[in-house]
Amino acid sequence: MPKFLFILLISMSTFAQKPTNILEKLLLSHPDKFKKLTDNPEKYRLQILYTQIDRDAKNKPTLTTYSYRSDSSEYFYPASTVKLAASVLALEKLNAIKIDKSTTFHTLKNRPSQNEIKTDSSAKSGLPSVEHYIKKILLVSDNEAYNRLYEFLGQRPFNESMYSKGFKGVRLTHRLQTALPRLENQYTNPIQLVDPSGKVVYHQPEAFNEAPYSAATPILIGKGTMNDTGKVEDHPLDFSLKNAYPLQAQHEFLKRLMLPEAYPAKDRFNLSKGDYDFLYRYMSMYPTESKEPIYKEEYATYCKFLYYGSEKNADLNPSLRIFNKVGDAYGFLLDNAYVVDFDKKIEFIVTAVVLCNEDEIFNDEKYDYDTIGFPFYKNLGQIIYDYEVKRPKKQLPNLDHLRFDYSN
Repeated sequence: MPKFLFILLISMSTFAQKPTNILEKLLLSHPDKFKKLTDNPEKYRLQILYTQIDRDAKNKPTLTTYSYRSDSSEYFYPASTVKLAASVLALEKLNAIKIDKSTTFHTLKNRPSQNEIKTDSSAKSGLPSVEHYIKKILLVSDNEAYNRLYEFLGQRPFNESMYSKGFKGVRLTHRLQTALPRLENQYTNPIQLVDPSGKVVYHQPEAFNEAPYSAATPILIGKGTMNDTGKVEDHPLDFSLKNAYPLQAQHEFLKRLMLPEAYPAKDRFNLSKGDYDFLYRYMSMYPTESKEPIYKEEYATYCKFLYYGSEKNADLNPSLRIFNKVGDAYGFLLDNAYVVDFDKKIEFIVTAVVLCNEDEIFNDEKYDYDTIGFPFYKNLGQIIYDYEVKRPKKQLPNLDHLRFDYSN
């Protein structure tokens, strides 16, 4: 290779790695933690959004967001991150029909593929409710709880509500961890809400979305796909009919939820203060703190990827709380997290996705969460946290509205 060409290639490589904002600077200044990903971010489909929060004397927030490869045209499977949207929209729907979230929720059956559910053994009452489903979603990312809310919302209204709120590129097409044909996911169950006397106070008939959702063009990812017989077929996996929820939309959703005062009234969710407190409490609660439902098999930082990774015996930071929703499926690992430290008076928001699938084979359940994904989130959370501790602020935030008693 000619000497001048070699020098040119080095120069181009150096230029490509030159940080353009503080997020990129943090990533590139820690090559021991991030070099593998930042050297080949396309392979790992790495995208990150980081929002700094500065308060004025009245505690009103100003938001400044930094991006690393955030690109709504680069697909990733959103996995369980769709559950937070379903939880918020379910509460909005209850507010619209003026019914309390603790009301007994009966899922009825109208097709062979559907399930009738009128009990919930994880609730003290033995009865299901939107409130209890949301608890299970936020504490341990329960799939069946999400499916009940998906059915309550209905496929088309769920999507249209997200569009109407300005969340672009969203496509919500199916239940989770339930293999159903496309047509069956267009149908959603009849539902009844029942008061303590047994009276039906709300009846929702079966709904059908006549115009199903799909990507405009095929979304093909990977080198191979394992079939039902355990054989790897030499073709990529097609995600065209699966859910889509771009990183920008997820980040914006979390900002609006956690910092409604930063938005005009027309852009806020139709939630009461009680709704916000309920969501915040269970978004930040550790599963081991929950009294109903009770989780004996989970560890404290289960579903707290950012900052803690997958440590089962993590040394908990007593002044730190993470209000978040994670997702993992098909090798995609995600976290949407609002992080606060009450003692150090810091707060920030991070949304990220990384593909942990070195062999690029899907459906083989051989994903690299432990070696790539969880260490990435732990390092990312701790490095941004350390930076925020040192970042000067004209006005320290008042975070008292986010303090909760988790003992009852």
